[in-house]
Amino acid sequence: MKHLADLLFEARILKVIPRSGFSFLGVGKESVAEHVYMTTFIAFIMGRMVNGIDSEKLISMCLIHDMCETRTGDLNYVQKIYVTAHEKKARQDMLQKLPFGNAMDDLMAEFNEGRTVEAQLAQDADQLSLVIELKHLSDMGYKPPEKWMPHVIRRIRTPTGKKLADAVINREQDAWWLDSYRENRPDDEDG
Repeated sequence: MKHLADLLFEARILKVIPRSGFSFLGVGKESVAEHVYMTTFIAFIMGRMVNGIDSEKLISMCLIHDMCETRTGDLNYVQKIYVTAHEKKARQDMLQKLPFGNAMDDLMAEFNEGRTVEAQLAQDADQLSLVIELKHLSDMGYKPPEKWMPHVIRRIRTPTGKKLADAVINREQDAWWLDSYRENRPDDEDG
């Protein structure tokens, strides 16, 4: 049980590790845990959009895809040019004493390899999480996200990921509530 408690404490660290790319963007911020939540929620939706996939595997992959960042930190695309994270070693050290460590290792490796449909959807969910953040910042009036968006969109590979990206890009970030917003004033008919 102590190894399970250790894993839980380690997972908690993701709440305080910042996503490093936002410093290059010049605006916005997000913890790795916030990113993982959004990625996993996107995967939950994708799992209902695509028939014949293992939705539990897809969601599980997304839930743990950045777990090694507790040990390696979050390296953005610029940093990865100069720094190599030893993720396989981090996974081994993190998972070796867990009764289900091999299952977690297999999921992380499958995500990284990106060969299965579930892994491709998981990778797209990972990118869609960033698309949503960039769209939010762009809708708030910031210009730098508009430069980044085409690069992120090009990373999306699945038809489902592309459809979701298109929907996000072509929708205002506050439309979910603003489209049906109506002030309840005394002079309203229903008021």
